[in-house]
Amino acid sequence: MDNNVALEKSKTPLPKPDKRAELMKKIKKNKWIYLMIAPGLLYFFVYKYIPMYGLIIAFQDYKPYLGITGSEWVGLQHFERLFTDPDFWMIFRNTLALFALQILVFFPIPIIIALMLNEVRNQTFKKGVQTLIYIPHFMSWVVIVSISFVMLTLDGGIINSVIEALGFQKINFLMNPDTFRPMYILQVVWREAGWGTIIFLAAIAAVDPQLYEAAKMDGANRLKQAWHITLPAIRSVIVVLLILKIGDVLELGFEHVYLLLNASNREVGEIFDTYVYTAGLKQGQFSYSTAVGFFKGIVGLILVMIANWLAKKAGEEGVY
Repeated sequence: MDNNVALEKSKTPLPKPDKRAELMKKIKKNKWIYLMIAPGLLYFFVYKYIPMYGLIIAFQDYKPYLGITGSEWVGLQHFERLFTDPDFWMIFRNTLALFALQILVFFPIPIIIALMLNEVRNQTFKKGVQTLIYIPHFMSWVVIVSISFVMLTLDGGIINSVIEALGFQKINFLMNPDTFRPMYILQVVWREAGWGTIIFLAAIAAVDPQLYEAAKMDGANRLKQAWHITLPAIRSVIVVLLILKIGDVLELGFEHVYLLLNASNREVGEIFDTYVYTAGLKQGQFSYSTAVGFFKGIVGLILVMIANWLAKKAGEEGVY
């Protein structure tokens, strides 16, 4: 009899937990954390999600005086125009080339600098170097490009003056298509490498010091410690930042490239951001420029999803 009662009780379904109550309990428990992230969430909602409504005009022949609701629908006409434009593959090739330079040249540099600074024992020298390499980040691209112009110009430029003094012929860096991409990536490294180092130094600071002590007892020198302890410890941070960087494959920044562009280097320097401005906004082709931006976003989303999937396959956490 008692066994039958126990069996009946075991068959009785347990009451389902109230998910809403659990959610409110978690929010109440972590209310100060949610309060801290509220400004960031508000920023993304106002400036990233609400404007997505405007993507509708990529499928319209948008007229400002008619508005979104009154403009004529044209379907995929603007996308067909983009993919059949003779300049499309030139722009796509240039964008991928500059992105490849950012991944292969720029991305490893902050990691290398962070590893080198981590080995510096003189704190005064270390802080001085950190300050010097951080400063360019707070300069606008206008200032960075202007400094480069003063240094590289044919008429009184410091670099060309040195080249001439050595007995060589001056080089027109600013108008030469062959020097556009090296000049672009060097400016990116100059401005952003110090700022990117902060993230990796913070990740290195979280490494357990006992791991280094154990490695020293095993006879590992500093190079081996960096290779076998430091790099594996910050690998997850590197993977996450790499995935986010891949998502910006077509988002190289309008201002920097536009300031470097001229008629002589357009064939190697025109990218989607500058193309949207020159062929879209300057000529009032709002629907077409929106279609180009929509294409950029879709490509970035697909690449982030692929990179995140590959990261998880490799045993990393990924972004989501």
